[in-house]
Amino acid sequence: MKARPFDPRHLDVAAFAEQAGELAGELPLATLRRLCDFVAPEVPPGPADHVAWAARGESRPARGGPPQRWLHLEARTGLSMTCQRCLQPLAVTLEVARDIRFVEGEEAAAEQDADSEDDVLALSAALSLPTLIEDELVLALPWVPRHEDCPEPLPSPRVQDEPALEPPHPFAALAQLKKRLDS
Repeated sequence: MKARPFDPRHLDVAAFAEQAGELAGELPLATLRRLCDFVAPEVPPGPADHVAWAARGESRPARGGPPQRWLHLEARTGLSMTCQRCLQPLAVTLEVARDIRFVEGEEAAAEQDADSEDDVLALSAALSLPTLIEDELVLALPWVPRHEDCPEPLPSPRVQDEPALEPPHPFAALAQLKKRLDS
């Protein structure tokens, strides 16, 4: 029996796992809009920027039940983010290697995901690998992107040339009024 080709945009994960399918490719970075929301505005992704990815399905025997369906996903890309220290562009490399177990139904996925160290998702009729890849890359973004050593010196805090004037006492006007009344 000849293995049928798999479409990464509408992947049948059950068949992919049963046939130990393998897929690999590249996605233009600019097509991943949610990921591009984190890109430094002065360095938008160009036509040469892409995400390299690979996916492999696996079916593992399980005790007392149907075989477990697994998807092994890897993705790698580079993008520019804004350094939160100096506000200049910062080159960031994102790499993802994730093993995801698929189970029947959303309830089972939620229950098993809470009790397991494995990543667990509900099995669907058609999974969009580009969407899953984008989700995983967004989760891999650094919380606070910053250079180890910023390329430009940080601005020093302003030093006031004149000594700070003390704020007027709240009852100073009342004291002057009293002096005028007493005289």
